[in-house]
Amino acid sequence: MIEVRVPLPADRSYPVLVGPGLASELAAHLRQHALPSAGRAAVVTQEGIPVRVDPGVEHRVFTIPEGESAKTLATIEGLCRDFAQWGLSRADIVVGVGGGVVTDVAGFAAASYHRGLPVVHVATTLLAQVDAAIGGKTGVNLPEGKNLVGAFWQPSLVLCDTALLDTLPEREMRCGLGEVAKYHFLGGSLSGAKIGRMAISLDELAIDERVARCVEIKAEVVAADERESGRRAVLNYGHTLGHAIETTGRYDLRHGEAVAVGLVYAAELARSLGRIGDDRVAEHRRVVESYGLCASLPVGADPEGLMAVMARDKKALSGFTFVLDGGSGVETVADIDVDTVRAALEAIR
Repeated sequence: MIEVRVPLPADRSYPVLVGPGLASELAAHLRQHALPSAGRAAVVTQEGIPVRVDPGVEHRVFTIPEGESAKTLATIEGLCRDFAQWGLSRADIVVGVGGGVVTDVAGFAAASYHRGLPVVHVATTLLAQVDAAIGGKTGVNLPEGKNLVGAFWQPSLVLCDTALLDTLPEREMRCGLGEVAKYHFLGGSLSGAKIGRMAISLDELAIDERVARCVEIKAEVVAADERESGRRAVLNYGHTLGHAIETTGRYDLRHGEAVAVGLVYAAELARSLGRIGDDRVAEHRRVVESYGLCASLPVGADPEGLMAVMARDKKALSGFTFVLDGGSGVETVADIDVDTVRAALEAIR
């Protein structure tokens, strides 16, 4: 087992545990790391999640619908009403068991009910383990875009059970690999110093260490900017176009698949602005394609529709705003003109 701490002020730091078999050890880790005095636990999950947990206290399971369509305000209302009818109180906890949809929904419900209950995540997918369950960003979608309503609400503990990755369908695994690809450009090209190895590339690490290194990178960024007032926006690298593809395409691509396309697009856009050269663009394509992910817009994608959604992105400051690579690293760049945005889309058609 590898432990990575997310260092936060005011005694809110918490551990992320990475390794096989952790889901079956939830009760022990709750006692040791999180909430030994919790009265009851509301376990939020989905029917298709291939794991059941025992938090070691009285608990009830609440299921939400499958897929991205579950991320709605109606789902949050339904959960909170169910919590109220059961009598959940501030002495209790919420446990999210599942992938990114579950951690987003369970976290937002926990943040909202009684104005905030502790939440623990048992991340069962690669996407959740390297990204969605870490850092306290919760939220749901609106028809106008992804994750437009939500809250920052840090978990008390995250368990990343890597044995569960063997149960994932190939496409679900690719979804997580899109987020892993992102970390290559946020510090993953030289990895391993804090997990006991020489500095080597992220894609040379064994799966437990790779997940832990992604968590470590994210934890460092979150600690520096918990509420995305500045640096934390780099974690959205590739996401502006990725979210637009998901929104306009009715989620025909999974999140990580769309982010992978967004990474290559961001590289093309950065090159057109003179921020990076041909070799760096080629490196983006190499990393994305090495994970079996597509580097081009999906067939039938409408550039004008994509641009309309990207203009509403929650990072937008003035004009089009993107997270882009450059000589000083990945950073937020605002006020990009519409013709440049459109031309970069054409480059990945």
